[in-house]
Amino acid sequence: MKLYRGMNRQELDAAYHNSGRVADFPGLMRDFRARSQAFHAAQNGRRDLRYGPGARQTYDWFSCGRADAPVFVFIHGGYWQSCAKEDFAFCAQGPLAHGHDVVLAEYTLAPQASMTQIVAEIGQLLDHLAATGAGRLCLAGHSAGGHLAAMHRGHSAVGSVLTISGLFELEPIALGQLNDKLRLTAAEIAACSPQRHIGAGAPMLVAVGAEELPELIRQSGDYAAACRRAGQRAALLHVPGCDHFRVLDDLADPNGAQWAALARLAG
Repeated sequence: MKLYRGMNRQELDAAYHNSGRVADFPGLMRDFRARSQAFHAAQNGRRDLRYGPGARQTYDWFSCGRADAPVFVFIHGGYWQSCAKEDFAFCAQGPLAHGHDVVLAEYTLAPQASMTQIVAEIGQLLDHLAATGAGRLCLAGHSAGGHLAAMHRGHSAVGSVLTISGLFELEPIALGQLNDKLRLTAAEIAACSPQRHIGAGAPMLVAVGAEELPELIRQSGDYAAACRRAGQRAALLHVPGCDHFRVLDDLADPNGAQWAALARLAG
């Protein structure tokens, strides 16, 4: 039975199976974690600061050494149900080199938390950072983190947004195996799909790997186009030579395509 854009459940699962596109996904994650451990060993950051009482309501803060530095907030992916901020700490190298302090955000995963709760936790983090004087934020996220960043582009503390390989329409997620833990309700699909709620918000770069799965490329393109139709500043970048995971190498590289595009977005 066709469920979404001419795809049945098996085809939908394949269309969003990012790790299946990688020849050695466990090896890739080992590499990410090793690089992140080396980053932590070289940095004197503040780890596991709290923005709420929950076990995973924490964040890490790394300073670039400037007293007035803007703050780059990075939300990790994992389809809202796996991974941790420690897995992707190496990504902080790019924003640090560009004179940003970096916040690595954590949040409660499904099924312990619903999508509604996860979205609310990121809002709670942003409120906390604003209350502590962090100033205007560049809010960034990868994959599920890109979805969470897009959900909060209208927050008063957010000055710019970078979504990387994000998910902006939750309907296809709810129709496949990814929903086994998420348990999305119809109300959550409607309320938590950024594609359906495009209002006033911060200027945004919508980045996606040029070699990603077609559905991920389509979602980013559709969202950026809808934002522009609504009169919002939204640039679309297909990051050359990158799949869903290697796009993070580009973010970690101070000379990466995403940094050049962010500079253009800033004017």
